[in-house]
Amino acid sequence: MPIKLTKRKGFNFFRSYYDVYNELETNEDKVAFIDALLDRQFLGIKPTNLKGMAKFAYISQTNSIDSQVKGYEDKMKVILHPTQGGTVGGSYTPCLQVEVKEKEEVNNNTPAKADDVFDFSKYLETLNQKFSRSFKVVNEKTKKQIKARLKEKYTKQDIIDAMNNCLNSDFHKNNGYQYCTPEFFSRADILDRWSDITKPKQSKVNIEL
Repeated sequence: MPIKLTKRKGFNFFRSYYDVYNELETNEDKVAFIDALLDRQFLGIKPTNLKGMAKFAYISQTNSIDSQVKGYEDKMKVILHPTQGGTVGGSYTPCLQVEVKEKEEVNNNTPAKADDVFDFSKYLETLNQKFSRSFKVVNEKTKKQIKARLKEKYTKQDIIDAMNNCLNSDFHKNNGYQYCTPEFFSRADILDRWSDITKPKQSKVNIEL
């Protein structure tokens, strides 16, 4: 049985939501974005009628929004359906916590690769300089996402390539690079889309991380 979100009392409103919201030019787009965000978080309804910039703004945050919803649903599943044990009604066995600890211990014993060392200060400085932005910090959620990408199939070069391609993108230029946030380049779907674009006459900007 699916978990109902109607009794959910709150969720984390991340800075990236606020940044994207502020970049929207019309009140209509702002209201549409917030309505879609709230409907997804509290009702579990995925937006189907968003258009234009409101749709692009929501898509840019989809990974974060869906992760929050899934986290709540998983938490409620544990509460409502604990692991069955030998007693009547079942009993909860915290096996997930043990697995996480074991994975952490394995990871701690694994030598760090070059891509595991990521200079977030330089990342923020470069992003602000190249995209003419003024972000103050890279939040912890974004740092975790970047570290996760580097442990997967992605590299620092993929992030650099994605930033270069967005710098040269007519779409991003025409929108003042409003979607190029620290969180934007930490997402797998964005790296898949923007790190592997080949344009013969594209002028690459010297980006180092």
